[in-house]
Amino acid sequence: MRAITMRGFGGPEVLVVDDVSRPEPAADEVLIRVAATAVNRADVAQRQGNYPPPPGESELLGLEVAGRIESLGADVDGWEIGDRVMTLVGGGGYADFATAPASTLLAVPERFDLVTAAAIPEVFITAYLNVFREAALRQSETFLMHGGASGVGTAAIQLARRLRDARVLVTVGSEEKAAACTKLGADATILYKRESFSDRVRALTDKAGADVILDHIGGGYFAENLRCLATNGRLVIIGLLGGAKAELNIGQLMVKRQRVIGSVLRARPVAEKAQICRAFRSEVMPLFVDGRIEPVIHACLPLEQAAEAHRLMGDNVNTGKLVLVVDDTLD
Repeated sequence: MRAITMRGFGGPEVLVVDDVSRPEPAADEVLIRVAATAVNRADVAQRQGNYPPPPGESELLGLEVAGRIESLGADVDGWEIGDRVMTLVGGGGYADFATAPASTLLAVPERFDLVTAAAIPEVFITAYLNVFREAALRQSETFLMHGGASGVGTAAIQLARRLRDARVLVTVGSEEKAAACTKLGADATILYKRESFSDRVRALTDKAGADVILDHIGGGYFAENLRCLATNGRLVIIGLLGGAKAELNIGQLMVKRQRVIGSVLRARPVAEKAQICRAFRSEVMPLFVDGRIEPVIHACLPLEQAAEAHRLMGDNVNTGKLVLVVDDTLD
């Protein structure tokens, strides 16, 4: 089968189309004929040699797929060959076929084609997990999303508004991205290249701060995040683009009863991912079915142009997802 492999670690140019063996599903897995996958920051980190796959997972890039079930493991029930599905995978998405645990599968709503569906699993489940299960965003609280125009950002804006009627603040890098976030439901946009986001958040909240912050920058934003985090606020860190180390004012943390939560999705055990997907299926999927939320796609490129998709992500030009089309004839 076709797959994107890496000729060592490095820039996008290390990604090449190759012929590799088709995976075989375990007893509790299905084999999916992939219609499309999508690019995530984790793929970029893995390409650079900074994010190895968890033990037992495919070495191939790709953390999500949408397609049709090609075959079923011996212990799988509730699904049929030919079913349209989308799912998280621990690796292996950049290929014609991928395996996934049956327990994490999500049925693709009829209103979406499979290419569009590929833009959903990783970013929407990441946003749902961290904003609602880890940080427990409550009704009408103030939520700050860094990188509002990113895949996770565009998902989180919509979920925070639809599920909790939260007040949503986002940081963005340009006026164009600010406009896109406003259209999705953000109440205020902060151009982080022009102003201190912590000063702006405090001004927008009468110095109270944000109740929940979702951050993929890490060390570089840590002090400012705590400065604009409310009393009883929750900061969830899901990335380290700005470094892995920072100083912590423990006294401030104690006095304001703040919580700092570190979170990853990929490395969680299958049973835990299955539990998250069940909750997502119940609470979020109805919003896709009736059109209250939508995946945001910046561009769709053929699988062979994976390197170009990685360049686009590296240049930070995308609003929403970069989708890699593997086989658009499966619908």
